[in-house]
Amino acid sequence: MTQFRTVAPEAEPVTLVEVKRNLRIGHDSEDELLGGLIRAAREEVEAACGLALIDQSWRLSLDRLPRSGRVLLRRHPVREILSVTVYGKDGEASLVDPSSYSVDRNARPARLHFSSTPEPGVAMNGIEVDFAAGFGEAGTDVPDALKRAMLMLVAHWYEFRAHFSAADQPVSLPAGYDRLIAPWRMRRL
Repeated sequence: MTQFRTVAPEAEPVTLVEVKRNLRIGHDSEDELLGGLIRAAREEVEAACGLALIDQSWRLSLDRLPRSGRVLLRRHPVREILSVTVYGKDGEASLVDPSSYSVDRNARPARLHFSSTPEPGVAMNGIEVDFAAGFGEAGTDVPDALKRAMLMLVAHWYEFRAHFSAADQPVSLPAGYDRLIAPWRMRRL
């Protein structure tokens, strides 16, 4: 089972203007650095919590469906299932009829349940589930605590960038960051 992003988000949850206001920066000479820190902060929050903050597309590749017919989509929140593709012996792709599966988008992780189990003809990566995930297409759709966590990360990494080499970055996480993202982390038993 492999899950990877196929379409990146078109925007960031926090803007360069918000970051510069938070850091009290009035010049443009470090805009490129700050843009990179914003992207890195979004990726850190998404990875730590199993989230997609801004709308993006993902693909889950499976060798076979589990016996239960239930597949877990580990990127939250799932907005919609775009397609389910099964590959035959010769690599030919066929789309699975949407009426043969249902999705529970409220569960975390979201569950995709198949009423009939499609059998791939290839041994590896024979089933692909493409889905859209994210809170929305703009930063205003993202919960404030997650945006605040991003701002904390950007400020922390900006402050400590000169004290450590590039190979040692990011050095640490700021105090309070874990509290902000704690409600969004996936818990495992």
